[in-house]
Amino acid sequence: MTEDPRQMTLEDVARVAGVSRATVSRVVNGKRKVAPAVQETVLAAIAATGYVPNRAARSLVTRRTGMAAVVVSGSAAAPGEEADASRLLSDPFFGRVVGGFVRSLRLHDVHPVLLFADTPEAEEQIVNYQRLGNVDGTLLVSTHGDDTLPGRLADAGRPVVMFSRPARPVPVSYVDLANTDGGRLAAARLLDRGCRSPGLISGPLDVPAARDRADGFRDLAARRGHAYVPGVAGDLTFSGGEAATELLLAETPGVDGIFAGNDLMAQGALHVLRTRGRRVPEDVAVVGFDDSSVVTQTRPHLTTIRQPAEEMAATMADLLVERVESPDLPPRSVIFDPVLVARDSG
Repeated sequence: MTEDPRQMTLEDVARVAGVSRATVSRVVNGKRKVAPAVQETVLAAIAATGYVPNRAARSLVTRRTGMAAVVVSGSAAAPGEEADASRLLSDPFFGRVVGGFVRSLRLHDVHPVLLFADTPEAEEQIVNYQRLGNVDGTLLVSTHGDDTLPGRLADAGRPVVMFSRPARPVPVSYVDLANTDGGRLAAARLLDRGCRSPGLISGPLDVPAARDRADGFRDLAARRGHAYVPGVAGDLTFSGGEAATELLLAETPGVDGIFAGNDLMAQGALHVLRTRGRRVPEDVAVVGFDDSSVVTQTRPHLTTIRQPAEEMAATMADLLVERVESPDLPPRSVIFDPVLVARDSG
């Protein structure tokens, strides 16, 4: 066509395609309920006219930005230390979660903006960013139990979906794992293989997921006659797993089975056991949690409890888009089931 494609409108595309303007709008905006044959006709008309959708103009009409914040919230770091939020991304499991957000949002034609709430100033900026409508909503990963950000984002009036249940009741949607069941699976695995003195390296107990895993482990152990299970809280890192294992062994030298609250701490536990000459699993069996890429990097390969990071991230993106399109919907929760993945360590 001889006309400048920048001047092409939905009406021009509709005229070429022989359909209504509303039909063209549904195709351009990715709405469903458009017959495949009609969609192909409209796409051909778009190609023929050179029509380019104007996202800025569309946002004025829909009051949407087509953008979502992916917020990683962690406590501020001490001088010389790495902030919790950025350190979290080095965790293989949460790297999968954030990658899952990005891939899933693309399917909805929503662009992610990665933000770190690792200082009070950064948290304030993120709340204002959402309150001013710079994004349509937020996918939030929080790393500490006393986090006030979920409530502040909810009060900002835009949809929020969290990874894991918030520590305090907050009117936001969330996706989580049945972590208590995961702890029970780990305990059953160790006890079924004959462990008589099981021990626990948990994550921070102010974080609901870490507490639930520890509670599930101790619950199943108690049902099997173990009234007391020694435990040490770690910080979900490799070095934290090392330190917690050293302390656990000092307090309970005869421990013959260790459940770690995530794979990185389990990797740290394996390192300490190896340096102390403890054979795994012959002397001490080890079970981790997450089923991250760490599990095949350890020697022996790590038995772990799997949570489906990619599916959980995709569900979070779906929930967010659902709330953006229908703001009056009540908050929803989706809980996934854990699965034991048996390998060589326990």
